[in-house]
Amino acid sequence: MTDTPPKAMGQEPKSPEPSSPTYRRTPSPVQHEPGEGELQPGEHWTEQGLPENDNDSALGDNTTSSTASISSSILEYRELNGRTYHSDRGSHQYWGPNDEQQNETLDIQHHVFTLAMDGQLHFAPLSDKIEKAVDIGTGTGVWAIDFGDQYPNAEVIGTDLSPIQPSWVPPNVHFEIDDFAQDWTFKDGSIDFIHTRWLIGSVTDWTALFKKAYMALKPGAWLESFEVNGFFESDDNTLPDKSALAQWGMIFREGAKKLGSTASFAVVRDQLQRQAMEAAGFVNIQEKAIKLPTSGWPKDPELKKIGQFTQAAIENDIEGAVGFMATQIGWSQDEIRVYAAHLRKELRSNQHHSYYRANVMWAQKSKEP
Repeated sequence: MTDTPPKAMGQEPKSPEPSSPTYRRTPSPVQHEPGEGELQPGEHWTEQGLPENDNDSALGDNTTSSTASISSSILEYRELNGRTYHSDRGSHQYWGPNDEQQNETLDIQHHVFTLAMDGQLHFAPLSDKIEKAVDIGTGTGVWAIDFGDQYPNAEVIGTDLSPIQPSWVPPNVHFEIDDFAQDWTFKDGSIDFIHTRWLIGSVTDWTALFKKAYMALKPGAWLESFEVNGFFESDDNTLPDKSALAQWGMIFREGAKKLGSTASFAVVRDQLQRQAMEAAGFVNIQEKAIKLPTSGWPKDPELKKIGQFTQAAIENDIEGAVGFMATQIGWSQDEIRVYAAHLRKELRSNQHHSYYRANVMWAQKSKEP
């Protein structure tokens, strides 16, 4: 089945717009770009204590061979604050846990992203007869599994640092342990479609990544990238700098600095996808901008639904999402726990009309050599 993509940039793409608040606020002068404020220390949260009525309720195993060498050390996960992270194999540290609680969050996020894409798994205009597709950074493998169901005649490969994908999958789907930052072992010109999503904070060189994709794709084949900003913003000044929601992105920004990482948590703002696609040689680059509400505050029914599922994804594992980076900047487990409680309270209040930006870009490898 061939999907009809939305309009390309320059043709006014249709993207979700958060509805305006029903009450008036006095605008405050903007001192900085979203996500660029001052990070508050961990004691900022413990000094306030836990908010009242904080209800901290949380809303198979595949070890197939890697395309490169694989050893038992892959399963020797690192531990931090009682959570597990992928092993030290590879050339970078991914900031998110790889345990069951975080995997549940990734599956909820998949539903959010699919809703935001009007139920589609991709916007690239693929042929029904594609033979091979690869999902880079597949996570739990949920996108690859759904894609395999939609294209039963295609071989679908999902790659990731951790073997956290299920065993029971469609017969045309399999998973490999691999690090996209290292040399790829896919044969040049062998793939019909490469999909990447949620690589935020883990790519130090987007151009190098997309050049590898370009080489692996067949002439005329497609690359699609779904990325987000790692900070929240609002259009009506309902997100004070010292709010837990506004501080979210600053935790990742400062944590990355402590690690000495150059991986961006502002992929959309910095237009890294487009720059890298152009540098890699892709043509027919198209784009759809999306705003994803962080809770059910919008009036629009579809945006409200997206916001409610986004809230469920965030609340499912706040401590896991920020834990690695917050620890890098010196926060204690107690400070992380209290911060999480304040973030839950803000999400549930619907007083902060926050959202984060996503960007879907798809581009084609030239049909000519």
